Amino acid sequence: MSSKKRNVVNPAASLETKEQNPTIINGIKLSNEPDAGKIITVTANDGRTGETVELSYSNTKVVGNGSFGVVFQAKLAATGEPAAVKKVLQDKRFKNRELQIMRLVSHVNIVSLKYFFYSNGEKKDEVFLNLVLEFIPETVYRSSRQYTKLKQSMPMLNIKLYIYQLFRSVAYIHSLGICHRDIKPQNLLLDPNLGILKLCDFGSAKLLIEGEPNVSYICSRYYRAPELIFGSTTYNVSIDIWSSGCVMAELMLGQPLFPGESGVDQLVEIIKVLGTPTREQIKSMNPNYTEYKFPQIKAAPWSKVFRSRNTTPESLDFLSKVLDYTPANRPTAIEAMTHPFFDEIRQKDTRLVNGKELPELFNFSEHGKKELM
Repeated sequence: MSSKKRNVVNPAASLETKEQNPTIINGIKLSNEPDAGKIITVTANDGRTGETVELSYSNTKVVGNGSFGVVFQAKLAATGEPAAVKKVLQDKRFKNRELQIMRLVSHVNIVSLKYFFYSNGEKKDEVFLNLVLEFIPETVYRSSRQYTKLKQSMPMLNIKLYIYQLFRSVAYIHSLGICHRDIKPQNLLLDPNLGILKLCDFGSAKLLIEGEPNVSYICSRYYRAPELIFGSTTYNVSIDIWSSGCVMAELMLGQPLFPGESGVDQLVEIIKVLGTPTREQIKSMNPNYTEYKFPQIKAAPWSKVFRSRNTTPESLDFLSKVLDYTPANRPTAIEAMTHPFFDEIRQKDTRLVNGKELPELFNFSEHGKKELM
């Protein structure tokens, strides 16, 4: 059970509230009244089995928001463990694709769904879906920004560790036919103390079916594969490979590799690095694209793009393979994981920067072993 009063949360507990007017984020009304110790009890469903349970949680505070809705940090009353509650407005015309996918996936490098429940909004017939997810304290985005602020480069070992785990999560969802479609540093959760990365936010994810068209206006701009910019509706999971390469390049550079200010400008930024795509490459990205009038620009050497900053020959070779105009030329996630760039983390004596052992990276399930063969 849930009510308007039970779902009141405090987005900024430090605010002394002379003003008692509620804060509204993406249509969700939040109260300014302190409620840190308040227990909220709802009827929920287990994320795996769907079994109905009574769920109690407390200490809610806003930790993020976007076009999707709001994310709260909470504490589960039964165990005391933290959780993230993602609250999104439910469109009754459609089944929630994110919920369907989150109930399907189970992987060490993907954030897990603990419970889900529905709550009423302020407006009549307004219903919110609440996803109760495992809570991970950091993101790759914030970690990268911390190094940038200190005018330092992220250690190459960390980059190898994070990108390997990213490709491991991508290999898993691709084996199920699922394309994430919004891979970016903000959607990579991180436990920096243990070196564990988990892919999150499946709000744009979709099970791609060959022959069925898909929208091309998808994925955050800096990480958008060129075939999407060319308007392809027949793309495949290789768009995730491109996005993952963009994330790796950003960790090496300390800033986005392709910082376009619009869809068209995004293509300009890509051309500055990869050169003008050939007719054959454009055809491979979108056979229906007929405009070929682009200024002829030569590809920049990868070593010049990075100016020898935080690079190795293996890292540049790896990027040159995943950031390829032709989707079919990009490696699969499994192929990417076997690249020599990751050899260091395959060595038994390699340790995290803090001296701790690396997280388990090769504990593949039977499903995963089949994918590797």
